[in-house]
Amino acid sequence: MMKYSKFLLCLAFLWGLAMQGQNKYEREYRIRKSQFPEKAHQFIAEQLSEARRIRFYRETDSSNISYEAKFKKDKLHYSVEFDEKGQLEDIEILINQIDIPSESFSNIRQYLDSSFHKYRIRRIQQQYVVTSGEKLETTLRNAFQNLLLPGINYELMIAGKRAKNYMDFEILFDSEGNFLSVRTSLPPNYDHVLY
Repeated sequence: MMKYSKFLLCLAFLWGLAMQGQNKYEREYRIRKSQFPEKAHQFIAEQLSEARRIRFYRETDSSNISYEAKFKKDKLHYSVEFDEKGQLEDIEILINQIDIPSESFSNIRQYLDSSFHKYRIRRIQQQYVVTSGEKLETTLRNAFQNLLLPGINYELMIAGKRAKNYMDFEILFDSEGNFLSVRTSLPPNYDHVLY
């Protein structure tokens, strides 16, 4: 009996280390158009000419830097993410809970209930990732037609309580509602505020 309890203790310790290794801290800064990568800016000018209210952001996390353009097109709010070189990484659409198939959202809800004492969903995005085997035009068409395909992901921004304190998390699920990854979001940057 003692042999099994030591094994379970070691297993629980290793699982805890693995869960800590998944934390990536993310922060988003609004930037000027001139600070956005030139190649990404050309892509937006060519492919998204009818987009309105374009805003540019730089997103940093513990492992990389990316750039994001947020805009409104056909009454939907989009976010197009690029890497540092200006290569398109993904396209995201702001959606509501009712836009997710009920079985997928049930799986998402089950994960959230088991992982957090309390939580509040702040934002849900449907994500179309650019894959190497797929043409860029196909990804753009699928995203701008808002198609529900097996390759999409759902990205949830939540305020969740683990242990004793609330934090903001960005959690990624696949099209069936299976957990993929989690990142801890840092509060907005207030460097511009002078006291």
